[in-house]
Amino acid sequence: MNNKIDDLNWKILYCLQKNARESFANIGRKVGLTPPAVAERVKKLEDLEILTGYHAAVSHSKTGHALRAIITVRAFMGKLKPFLAMVDSLKEVINCYRITGNENIIMEVVFVDQFHLEKFIDKLIQYGETRTHIVLSDVVSRAPIQKG
Repeated sequence: MNNKIDDLNWKILYCLQKNARESFANIGRKVGLTPPAVAERVKKLEDLEILTGYHAAVSHSKTGHALRAIITVRAFMGKLKPFLAMVDSLKEVINCYRITGNENIIMEVVFVDQFHLEKFIDKLIQYGETRTHIVLSDVVSRAPIQKG
């Protein structure tokens, strides 16, 4: 375990994971520190690369992407490296992970409609066998990482 993450740092990380735009003053009230003390701790967490960024959560459905799916790829022999080289160029991919097991890749993707999904799968089949799972709803999403 990283000894740089004491209980106060965990509380600060929790607050920022729940709302990255929360002010240092509000966080300070919650954890019992002054705003400058919170700012100093946040800076140290950034310097240690424990806190790696701040992100906006965007609704895929409100941006015209009616479908969200999880797609796995089991790459054909010799096709994994070419896939890894090109996957970043696919605008539909919002998360992509290289994984262990029978499949090599798991991706979270968004589409305008089922026709868009079909065209996307047509691009992927040259790299390997795909499995598609349509996401119906979020059960747990963006849950904060917590101590222990």
